[in-house]
Amino acid sequence: MSGEQRTLAAIMFTDMVGYSALSQRDDKLALELLEEHRQLLREIFPRFNGTEIKTIGDAFLIEFHSALEAAQCAIEIQRTLAKRNHDVTADRRIELKIGLHIGDVVHRGGDVYGDGVNIASRIEPLAGAGGICVSMDVERQIRNALEARFEKLAPTELKNISVAMDLFRIVLPWEQRAQADGEVKFKETSVSRRSFSGSPLVWVGAIALIAAGLCWWWLAHPRHKAIPTPRQSEATAGSAISQKSIAVLPLLNESGDPGDEYFSDGLSEELIAALAQIRELKVIGRSSSFRFKDRKEEPKTIGEKLGVSTLLEGTVRKQGNRVRIVAELVHAADGIELWSRTFDRELKDIFAVQSEIAAAVAESLKVALLGKENSPHKSAETSSVDAHNAYLQGHFYFQRRNLDDYRRAVGYFDQAIAIDPDYALAYAERSEAWTLIGDLTGEGKTAWPKAKTDAEKAVAIAPLLAEAHGALGWVRFFTEWKFAQGLGELRRAKELSPANPTANDLLARVIVYLGKLDEAEQQARQAVELDPLSVPPHDNLARVLFMQGKLDDADGAARKAAELQPTAASSHRFQALVAVQRGDGETALREAQLEPDESYRRFEVAVAQYARGDRKAADAALADLLANGRGLAYQIAQVYAVRGETDKALEWLQTSFDTHDTGTLAILVDPLLRGLRDDPRYKNLVAKMGLPATP
Repeated sequence: MSGEQRTLAAIMFTDMVGYSALSQRDDKLALELLEEHRQLLREIFPRFNGTEIKTIGDAFLIEFHSALEAAQCAIEIQRTLAKRNHDVTADRRIELKIGLHIGDVVHRGGDVYGDGVNIASRIEPLAGAGGICVSMDVERQIRNALEARFEKLAPTELKNISVAMDLFRIVLPWEQRAQADGEVKFKETSVSRRSFSGSPLVWVGAIALIAAGLCWWWLAHPRHKAIPTPRQSEATAGSAISQKSIAVLPLLNESGDPGDEYFSDGLSEELIAALAQIRELKVIGRSSSFRFKDRKEEPKTIGEKLGVSTLLEGTVRKQGNRVRIVAELVHAADGIELWSRTFDRELKDIFAVQSEIAAAVAESLKVALLGKENSPHKSAETSSVDAHNAYLQGHFYFQRRNLDDYRRAVGYFDQAIAIDPDYALAYAERSEAWTLIGDLTGEGKTAWPKAKTDAEKAVAIAPLLAEAHGALGWVRFFTEWKFAQGLGELRRAKELSPANPTANDLLARVIVYLGKLDEAEQQARQAVELDPLSVPPHDNLARVLFMQGKLDDADGAARKAAELQPTAASSHRFQALVAVQRGDGETALREAQLEPDESYRRFEVAVAQYARGDRKAADAALADLLANGRGLAYQIAQVYAVRGETDKALEWLQTSFDTHDTGTLAILVDPLLRGLRDDPRYKNLVAKMGLPATP
């Protein structure tokens, strides 16, 4: 039919709770809340690439490119409304039910039809007030990419939907944390993530408390302890987990305000950084630890997945100018508490609390802290609570890893630095944000000088701060192409914080571009060990192994990265390229077509079609890449190299060099360019970049 287009899309259907009843009681108030609700949501949709299809009374129909973006948008909507509803009367609350499904949709006459829309609208009522209900197709795509827990709903027949499907409810972080009485005074709280809900289980909670008391008494008497010593554990057959290893699970926000989540998340990460300074202790990175945020899993399961013997977990409650932190060290194998303490402090003392907790954990594990005078974070800290608060908010948005939130993070880092002009950590992270903004927007000429200034300032203020040297190394290597200086800074970052997975990951990236393939693999594998459930280390390991020609291993690492975050940009790149190198064009094309990023998909399809031997399709794919692949000069050169069109390949490599395309950094080791290596023009370009003559 003319004007009709069929696509695969993620569909969100929203509905205001109680709007019809409110309209009958007070139509003026209903219209006021309806308009406020529309303004709030319309500000959020574009941040997650959502396209508003239409409004139907108090409902929205929104289309997204991916299930992950749709879910992230839904969570942000409910987070925003929960914060907005915190201080309003019951009659002025705005509550939504949200349904998400992914499926075929038909675009016709500016509207959208199909099962994707129908199912989203049918499952929305099951979400409940303030909730999000998703279909099994959405849950399957986001379960390893979204830091959230899912509850499977009871089987339900959907009206006019003949195909049976499982439905899930996303458990939102603040749902388990809201304080029913709203008291300002601190209360004793449990740090257990394995809590029960529902009145029939009150006795279970009471028994658990009694058991906890008995457990405390048992642990307090050495003759009763049954926790294996390091020597005993290491002798256990099949055990490869070091006793001096720990993961800091995200501290639970018990403040009753979802808006304080940045504070509990930030404190969790600062504890990770503090513990990482213990030289003898293996500390799991933030990305892997945060995979267990708000998920009910047993300590043994978490310990096995992360490869650690101990877990630090707890709660944070920030109210007024005071904060209470309850921290508990748990033996992962059996869930037994090794140590616990409660810290009641004014916010101005928050920095001392971090050091106290790190020291107490170190003592429990019988390892030594670095000398206090040599602590890298000492000169990086701020004495200003307001500056620290602004930094934590900036870091919260920085970790979302998208362009809009990088810009938002910069705004908060600006605030932190305005309050404390000597806040080294804020300078270092703002430098990273500017570097990424320049790369993502093509505005490097304006963004990268700012990144350089911030990184140099951070190092000048805190010469022992690993993050400062990491930021400066990134600037020197990737934006200035000063390879020796960049490598030196990144090696210094690792030296200062050997347990930091980011330092290992960046070092592996740098070393592989310089042709040091074996060392790069070693560093990449160490980054994976330190952050086993994080996507970037696995993706970088796939890159290193691909450059080495270890195709089976590269394919395995790439598939692990895609499993952890299936909707990440370039999540199928190395699967497709490995297949091209193997001469398996069909597999290459199948993987390329699964690529979520549109630009990289064009590139991967172009090389895959050529590998298939379909010249007509390959030419069409290349033409599409040339017409729409802005900013992909290096990838266009790769396609021409694979096709054996040397002159064209070298022309585009020159363009890549002239435009300072960061992809050009792979020129020395890229297997797709192997056919160019004997050409004098290629050698001249390598020399102009300042790279070694041979890998």
